[in-house]
Amino acid sequence: MRAFVFKNRGALLAIPALVLAIFGKPSGASILAGLPLAFAGEAIRCWAVGYSGTTTRADRVTAPQLVTAGPYAYVRNPLYIGNFLTALGFAIAFTGKNPETVRSVLIGISMVTMLAVYAAIVPHEESFLRATFGASYDEYASRVARVWPRRPQPSAPRLGSYDAGVIARAESRTFITFAVMLGILGFKAV
Repeated sequence: MRAFVFKNRGALLAIPALVLAIFGKPSGASILAGLPLAFAGEAIRCWAVGYSGTTTRADRVTAPQLVTAGPYAYVRNPLYIGNFLTALGFAIAFTGKNPETVRSVLIGISMVTMLAVYAAIVPHEESFLRATFGASYDEYASRVARVWPRRPQPSAPRLGSYDAGVIARAESRTFITFAVMLGILGFKAV
């Protein structure tokens, strides 16, 4: 089941985006409040992809090396933190003119869907990393939190390096989706 969710995570995460696009009623204030979060989330995601590379788009879990540098020194799942911020930002941006109850439901659908997908795939990825990297991964996991960032230990090893060139290759679908959501938001705001 976890492998299925991992393979289909993009389609599953498109569901709340579609719900927001259909039922959302943005306001100027909601756009001003939500878009900075969405852009911050995408920036975190790009920072993480610059370290992890194109393997983040595979249909199955892969990792040519254990990455512990950059955002991975602060938290084990920076991509997903970025995704949560982006989703929350768009959920806020899209729902400013919705009645409060509807707004809460739409934001809730977005966050619960994200939580359900990541609750399945994070353990799936961790199992792969543990099987692949053994004690190195266990040591990393013991000092770096899964989702709540904390200050890295100065003496901890930093494996991996940043490659900005990989972002365009790895994130093209994400950038297109982000642009489409911005376009729909702009269209609905008029």
